[in-house]
Amino acid sequence: MKKTIATTAGLPMNRRYFLQVTGAGVVTASALGAGGLVGPARAEPYDTFTWISPRGTLEVLDDYPYWTALREGYFGDLDTEMQPGPSDGTATVKFVDVGQADMGFPSPGVFSFAIENGMNLKSVFHMGALDTFSIAFRKGEGSSDLKWLEGKTMLLGSAAWQSIVDPMLAAQGVDVSKVNYLEAGWPVWGTALSQGQGDAALSWEGLRAEWIATGLEFDYWLGVQNSPLPANTFVVRAEDLDDPDRRSFLEEYLRGWAMGLEFGHHNPRAAVEAVFDQFPSLASNVGPELGTTSILQQMNVFRGNMDEREGWGWHDMASWQQFFDLIHEIGQVSEPVNADDVITNDLIGPANDFDHDKVKADAEAYELSDEFAALDIEQIRANLFADAI
Repeated sequence: MKKTIATTAGLPMNRRYFLQVTGAGVVTASALGAGGLVGPARAEPYDTFTWISPRGTLEVLDDYPYWTALREGYFGDLDTEMQPGPSDGTATVKFVDVGQADMGFPSPGVFSFAIENGMNLKSVFHMGALDTFSIAFRKGEGSSDLKWLEGKTMLLGSAAWQSIVDPMLAAQGVDVSKVNYLEAGWPVWGTALSQGQGDAALSWEGLRAEWIATGLEFDYWLGVQNSPLPANTFVVRAEDLDDPDRRSFLEEYLRGWAMGLEFGHHNPRAAVEAVFDQFPSLASNVGPELGTTSILQQMNVFRGNMDEREGWGWHDMASWQQFFDLIHEIGQVSEPVNADDVITNDLIGPANDFDHDKVKADAEAYELSDEFAALDIEQIRANLFADAI
């Protein structure tokens, strides 16, 4: 029987919550009474459109398309905000479901949690064309054959992340009932691995570089090289797609993200600067070289094989169906899931309907700071997978 230590309580599904951001940028969730939401009613189609992170923080390079698009004015006059969310790994879908955020960014595993729990959410923009997740091992202690993990202990930042790891391991032939999971806590689970706890830890592209910046150096089995599964995606309430005004808003909002992705593709260092301008503490902790390394790792995931995709955010339905079939096989969902019921590519055409030449020109015209201009970006690209097993 699988031994799982799970201490994250999550949020009750029969309550409504009010998001409040403290001065430190932390979102707190307070249950509301039967009277409903605090404050004025939401204007149509949206008042302030709220995107909620799955990580419990915004101070990462992962969301560079948003900060780049915001700096370049690609969202126009849309009223948008980013929220870090609680560290509970399932909050990114719970908050969207109860109306306290408008778009979440779950991993496929957490999305499956939403489906299993009857949340009527739909994926509208697939950011992670390749599997971003990886397994970190202490130097010299890992294996390229993940069956090695049977009988071993995997460290997680949140117990909810087990829904990420189980399908990834099962796809590699691992008997997941023989893997032990330990919730070591956000943001210290990587440190716990380095200090001798557990045998491996979940990581992802972008985080690899950020961990190096904090002195955490591991060997990695990389999903981006070895996994057939999809990665994180943008989900909304399915009912919002039936409202013409909200659907139009979503198309325009996703267009801003697509333009930010396009800009970053042409000038990765300028995209790093957009994030660093937003979060000076991240800039001082990571620095230009590791920041650029982190963003290039993420760009591999977000872009995937663009020759086979129909634009930024396009879902590969076959890959998603493979994932849904796998999680039903291992019991992560109780009923089969049809990808067409919970995923749509209908917004991808409108989201990619922008002047690509102009965005490229914007990116090429951006004047880098001296520190970033001095970086040898091709050498950084060449070293992206130096820590892979």
